[in-house]
Amino acid sequence: MIIRAGVLYDGTLAPPKRNVDIVIDGAVIGEIRNAAEGGAYDLEAACVTPGLVNSHAHLEASGEPDMMTMISTTPTNQRLLRAVENARKSLYAGVTTIRDVGSSHGISIDVRDAIAAGRIPGPRMRAAGAVLCMTGGHGWPIGRAVDGPWDARKGIREQLLAGADCIKLIATGGVLTKGAVPGNSQLTYEELAAAVDEAHRHGLRAAAHAIGTEGIKNALRAGIDSVEHGHMLDDEAIALFKERGTYLVPTLTAPTCILAHLGEGTQPQYVVEKAKTVSEAMLRNIRRAYEAGVTVAGGSDAGTPYNYHESYAYEVELMHSMLGMTPQQALHAATEVAGALVGLQRSVLAPGEAADLIVLRRDVGSDVRALREVDAVLKGGAIAYRAER
Repeated sequence: MIIRAGVLYDGTLAPPKRNVDIVIDGAVIGEIRNAAEGGAYDLEAACVTPGLVNSHAHLEASGEPDMMTMISTTPTNQRLLRAVENARKSLYAGVTTIRDVGSSHGISIDVRDAIAAGRIPGPRMRAAGAVLCMTGGHGWPIGRAVDGPWDARKGIREQLLAGADCIKLIATGGVLTKGAVPGNSQLTYEELAAAVDEAHRHGLRAAAHAIGTEGIKNALRAGIDSVEHGHMLDDEAIALFKERGTYLVPTLTAPTCILAHLGEGTQPQYVVEKAKTVSEAMLRNIRRAYEAGVTVAGGSDAGTPYNYHESYAYEVELMHSMLGMTPQQALHAATEVAGALVGLQRSVLAPGEAADLIVLRRDVGSDVRALREVDAVLKGGAIAYRAER
């Protein structure tokens, strides 16, 4: 297959290529060459980018206004069906790699395996299984309670046995769990350090839900691979991020969507109040961290209230508007950088790399909102989605 692109962004920060042919050889990019006048091609695109990488999602949730109550009251089979549907929606919106960072009853692991076997459509996927949280802590409806460092190690081993290929730890309280204060630490440093060490011994990367200042620093000192949210970080945390090369996944969409739907009156009041506090901290701190040189990777927390899996492009837009990234820098954070964090592939367009790409109707470098206008999605060189004209 040959795709003729008016402009090509390869996922890196290199200048875009213009008027090129992308030659696809099986599942990989065979060649990127100057378009030959009068030469044949199969698809024509105003703009081509790599497939997007959403490094923070929860497939069993679909943006319900009260996510934790939905998980606690909905039959497991219904949530599995929603996860299958949300995997398809993600792929059709241009997300060709996704990391599910916490699900109940192994749902994300089963979905990952079904996608890999070709039984259902969806992105390439990593799945954390159950999150490891303190007893009664944030995320307990999708969690495995941990009490003490050795129990944390056992929890990691249980997730490994269940088929998880990454780990999620809960370092602080969160917005969606009743009674969990986002600024308060939950798992202790000793528990986090034991869990991270055990995960790394088995080749698994570990992510930490961490909003509060001390919990963020506990996770960083414990050797975590990525901090999810990180909204209350301080100067000491920024220095630790840079010293250790830890990724920050700020999930800008999550609190933004909660606050954008206050008028509907369907969200629990405790969610609304906590989201206000978290959003204020996010606006103060995340741009400062990015400007200081912290590595920011794209991840939206899709599945949280009004935060839909098919709307991952909105996270890229927020990285542009809130953090001051150029459209290309935001795309880079949601492709090559997030791909390096997830660790499945490079998520760039170059000879020999996977032919995962998006065909767009407009130049994303001129307007980042062009990511919403997907004409086609290719995964592994095959057309996974084609818009009807």
